[in-house]
Amino acid sequence: MMVDKRHPSPSGRAEPAAVPLYGFQPPVGTPYGLEVNTIEDFFAQHDDWPWSPPRPVRATFHYLIAVTEGELRHDVDHVTRTVAPGKWLWVRPGHTLCWHPPGSARGPFILFEPDVLRPDIARLLAPLTAHDAPAVLSPQADDAAWLQQTALQLLDEHRALGRRPLDIHHALRRSLLESLLLRLANIPGIASIGTATAGAGRTDRYGRFLDALELHFRELHKATDYAELLGCSVRTLSRAARDVTGKGIRELIDERRLLEARRLLGGARWDARAVAAHLGFTDPANFGRFFRDRTGLTPAAFAAREARTGA
Repeated sequence: MMVDKRHPSPSGRAEPAAVPLYGFQPPVGTPYGLEVNTIEDFFAQHDDWPWSPPRPVRATFHYLIAVTEGELRHDVDHVTRTVAPGKWLWVRPGHTLCWHPPGSARGPFILFEPDVLRPDIARLLAPLTAHDAPAVLSPQADDAAWLQQTALQLLDEHRALGRRPLDIHHALRRSLLESLLLRLANIPGIASIGTATAGAGRTDRYGRFLDALELHFRELHKATDYAELLGCSVRTLSRAARDVTGKGIRELIDERRLLEARRLLGGARWDARAVAAHLGFTDPANFGRFFRDRTGLTPAAFAAREARTGA
């Protein structure tokens, strides 16, 4: 079983009830932070996971799905994505996700924790694993067949547990995964993201802060929370953020909360009271002031404008 428990926040406070956070929990005997399956088998084996009934959740790990047959519908950050054959769905740690019944969708399903990648490979893949990278990937025609075949080879090696020494088995799985991801990084648009990231001089500490922010922005709202979580001083963390973005930690936290509020009020059609509770505001009026000060609109006015635009 991959996941079947709530993941506690580092502060000891409960996660918002509406969107629980799931940790990586592969089947017993699966080595290291990597699991490989198929869409159809995964659903058959997990009839009580968040799709029964479908509900929003978040995960602490990546999962990557190659659709080879049928059509997969999947919500990522409250937007429904339709993944056709030949395309890939990538849900990254911290994204809000919601499954739809898979129907006739078929294809390899890869789940992995961030630290399964070697550090040098992880740096090369930073544009692809970033939180704002595309959720649906469309490989170039020259890459599509190779990617699909490599995913199937990874599935075959994952199922070969016990045929080879465990360290060799894991080395083969990781090598195939890294080869697959490096080839996916060749998708148009990903390289330009990488150039921008490299030009900004993003530090490892700032990258760790972004990862932590994506997982905990609903319940952790102070720079001291993140400094404690990352084992550094507020001053050190603030310097890392300003070197990359020119912004302070509190500003970055507020920007992420505002982004989530806009998504929920707009595309997801949540009401302001629900959004306030979801983002950790104890008083809806405080959320209203927070939102109005940054957008010039009340939550209700913003939601009405988005409804007209989307109609």
